[in-house]
This record gives sequence, C-alpha cells and structure tokens, in this order.
Amino acid sequence: MIRSKWIMFITVMVILSVILAGCGTAASSKAKLVEGKVNVVTSFYPLYEFTKAIGGEYVNAINLVPAGVEPHDWSPKSRDIKNMTQAQVFVYQGAGFEGWVKDFLGSLSPDSTLKVVEASNGANLIKTSENKEEFDPHAWLSPLNAVKMANNIKTALISADPAHKAAFEQNYANYAAKLTDLDARYKKELGQTSKKEIAVSHQAFAYLCRDYGLTQLSIMGLSPDAEPTAQDLKKMNEYIKAHNLKYIFFEELVSDKLAKTLAKDAKVDTMVLNPLEGLTEAQVNAGEDYISIMDKNLKNLVTALQ
Repeated sequence: MIRSKWIMFITVMVILSVILAGCGTAASSKAKLVEGKVNVVTSFYPLYEFTKAIGGEYVNAINLVPAGVEPHDWSPKSRDIKNMTQAQVFVYQGAGFEGWVKDFLGSLSPDSTLKVVEASNGANLIKTSENKEEFDPHAWLSPLNAVKMANNIKTALISADPAHKAAFEQNYANYAAKLTDLDARYKKELGQTSKKEIAVSHQAFAYLCRDYGLTQLSIMGLSPDAEPTAQDLKKMNEYIKAHNLKYIFFEELVSDKLAKTLAKDAKVDTMVLNPLEGLTEAQVNAGEDYISIMDKNLKNLVTALQ
C-alpha cells in the first residue's frame, strides 16, 4: 500500500511539475536538462564531481542536493523527479545512503531508457557493526574506492554516448591518476604520525581509517543527526583522555554545538574533518572540490595526530 501511494505521488508530482513549468509559475531549478549533451542526474556531491570530471564538455551534470544541505535526510522534490525521469543517466551512491532511491526506481515505467548507476557497486565496502547485513555507505572517503566509483560512472557515460568513448576514457584516466596520487599522499603522511586515534562527531570515516591505519570513535552514528546517549558522551570523554587527544573533529553541514560542548568538557579543541557529503556555498564559490577538501582533511589529520 505504501509503495503504491509513493508511485502515485511521484506520478502526480511529475505531471504537476510539467504543467506548472509550462505555465511559467513553477519554482525552477537552477540546473536544467540540456539538449545535445548527456544529461546525468547525481544524488549528491562526490558523484556530481566525478561525473563532471569524466564527462567534460559532453555531459550536463545535475546535482540533486543543493550546496550547504546535508544529504542523509534529503528527499527529491517534484522538479528533481522530473529531471531524473527525463535524464539519460541517474547516478546514486547505494549501500543504503539514499533511502528514497528504491521507491523512485520502482516507479519508473517498464519502457524507461534511463541508465541507472549504483556508484558503490564493486567498491570495497565495510559492513556495519550494528547490522552485519548492512554496509557503511561512506565509501567515497577512500580515494581507491572513489576510483572504482568513477569507473562505474565512466562505463555508463560510454553506454549513453559511445561516440565520445575515447574522451570519457581519457578523462577518467586523468582523474583516476589524481585520486591515486591523493591516496599516496595519505599513506605517506599518515604513516608517519605518532597517534592513530581520532575523535569525530559523525561516524563517517571508517573507510579512511581502514585505508590508513586509523581508529575512530564518534559521538553520533552513521547518521549525523543521531542522538548520543549519556553513556556515549562518557565513552568519548574516556577515549579522549586514554589516547591523549587534543581535538574533536566536526563537520560543516550539521551543527557543531555538541562537539564543541564535549570538547570544552574534555578540555580539547575542535577542528573540521569534512565527510564530503556536500560543499557549502562558500566552498563552491571558492572553487573547492573533492581533491582540495580531501587535502585539507589530510592536513588537519596530521595536525591532530602529531
């Protein structure tokens, strides 16, 4: 019953958005479908950047989640659904990251030509400690996983536009080389730190910890808006003291109030560790990207682990 209602809702919203767009009264998205290019809709920021890097001039990439918005609890609006259904390619993370995707895909008509890419397919995923049948979706924080995710996108672009296969292959090779270099920087610099433990507000860094020999303890769980218990806060305080930590890491797209309160109690400082679920408006305007933010993360990690 719930599924049928969702499908009906999507159908109504698509029809309504088309009608309103024709009347010129709809709240239009800044990003629109473009004729003559491969239109690719991505579910959140890293996939958008990977798509732009690989697609180059032949692709029109549309990112669903706006700048400054945390994507965990975001869901598509009618104009987003219209773009997704009319695009040539739809890229989503998978591994449980986008709770709304299953119903959207189930609503597509049998004759839909939309090419769907689950970017995390084939990546080296980590099972969560809470449920062994579920995975931690934050796979993009491993540069080597990012290479695999970018390859999945490249394959879909070639399928959608085989005439530009050579360009997509070359762009992918160039970007994969940047990701491989990023991985090498992380291995070199984090391999030299005296400490290996980090305290974080959001349990998003399991892949980064696995790849570079670190251990994380988080205030919240996999969702950044989860409510910690008094026992969680006590455990964090004990962890900070036991490992002589000087910082608690927080992220920019959610409130840092709890992290700063706990840091004050533990007599430590706070510092940003960006899970790259999205950029702020200021970061977009400054030309920041996945590579530059990951390099800033590395710099902050080295500072904290010295």
